[in-house]
Amino acid sequence: MEKKAKIIATLGPSIYNETKLKQLVDIGVDAFRINFSHNTKNISKIVSRIRKIEKKTDKKISLIADLQGVKLRLGKIKNDNIKIKFNQKIIFDNLNEIGNNKRIQFPYPKILQKLKKGNKVLVDDGKFIFIITNKIKNSVIAVCKSQNCIIKSGKSVHIRNQGIAFHKLTSKDKKDIKIARKLGCNWIALSYIQNEKIIYEARKLIKKDVGIISKIENKHALKNIIKIIKATDSVMIARGDLAIDIGHSEVPKIQLSLIKKCSQFSKSVIVATQMLESMIENNTATRAEINDIATAIFQGADTVMLSAEAAIGKYPSLAVSTMTKTIISAEKYKKEHIEDFKNSVTTNKDPVKSILLSVKNITYNSNVKAIIVFSNSGKSAKLVSAMRPAAKILTISPNINISRQLSLLWGVQSINSRDANDWKDMMSISKEIIKKLKFIKKNDFIIITAGLPFGKAGMTNMIRLFKVGS
Repeated sequence: MEKKAKIIATLGPSIYNETKLKQLVDIGVDAFRINFSHNTKNISKIVSRIRKIEKKTDKKISLIADLQGVKLRLGKIKNDNIKIKFNQKIIFDNLNEIGNNKRIQFPYPKILQKLKKGNKVLVDDGKFIFIITNKIKNSVIAVCKSQNCIIKSGKSVHIRNQGIAFHKLTSKDKKDIKIARKLGCNWIALSYIQNEKIIYEARKLIKKDVGIISKIENKHALKNIIKIIKATDSVMIARGDLAIDIGHSEVPKIQLSLIKKCSQFSKSVIVATQMLESMIENNTATRAEINDIATAIFQGADTVMLSAEAAIGKYPSLAVSTMTKTIISAEKYKKEHIEDFKNSVTTNKDPVKSILLSVKNITYNSNVKAIIVFSNSGKSAKLVSAMRPAAKILTISPNINISRQLSLLWGVQSINSRDANDWKDMMSISKEIIKKLKFIKKNDFIIITAGLPFGKAGMTNMIRLFKVGS
């Protein structure tokens, strides 16, 4: 059985070589994430390797540029990490110097000025807690309140109840968008957004064939979630920072709620952060981690993501394999109990949605093996994926960037092909593709959907039920 939910792996030293990258693609990775919060030197070489693998495997691979946003991060640390003992004092300052076990750079002077005695400083997605005991000019003294505290360069910092207004792209984000464009990234992920304004700003700086992922990781975003979902192409539930901001116990219900809302508006959703955290060091996952992945699939997530497990983990291939097996197992159960998992899609008087909803209904017939979606802009393909049809989805686009972007969506096998000139040409292209697909046999039915006139984006208005061999 082939999985329908997709897997993102974060790029890092553990998987940079071509052999390892190809192994991950063969096992189940559909997209790679470039984390612009960390050093991206020589990343173009890694991207070239990925595109080489794409040609070898004939599998379209998405590239995601994950921008830093205003997420607070520590400065560089000597030897990249230091160990801090329980109750040990440490200074956080804004000096542009490499940190050590006595002081660490916190390059945000305005925030340092706001901090008070008793404030908690949470480091590395909340793993380590420091409490401020004293304040000096341009610095604070804090006491470590965590055991086994190891701090690395560039790790995240979160200070509760210190709201930071963020309605515009940072200068670093704008520079990184330019780099992402040169690299040929297919998605731009916006970090720490609070409302839809930054999505519209980013859209002006990127091409139409690049998708936007909005990362939900704070209370402000949750308050504006409907506007954000409407404005974006996809949502990422970034559970690390979200848990710190709203409390860990609140995350499960928010995850379910966000997946339902994204389904309602036919937007794809990614579940991320610490899905297989123990596999950074261990070659097996915990039962709780397996359950976490399966839950995301049962709830209807399009995609699940590996972060440090892939980037710096000891067992990236095993992590991907574990995730793939869990997805397949969960999806098999969903298929066997389809009535319990049918999602309710509302058309909101949208005629295109109504047409594609009828496509979904037809695919419940077991003789219908696939849906071929001709989609120049990717809009129709995204809607078909959101409908969660029973049959395999084959998307056809003449735009290679759209093909790569669509490969991140649930159930989609993305094909880059010439556009059809007319009805006869559309059938010719469809038949060429069908011949290459081993799972389609004579007398099977295929649904073909496209827009007339050909070449006009967003005009899906035609369905044809085609019998193979007729």
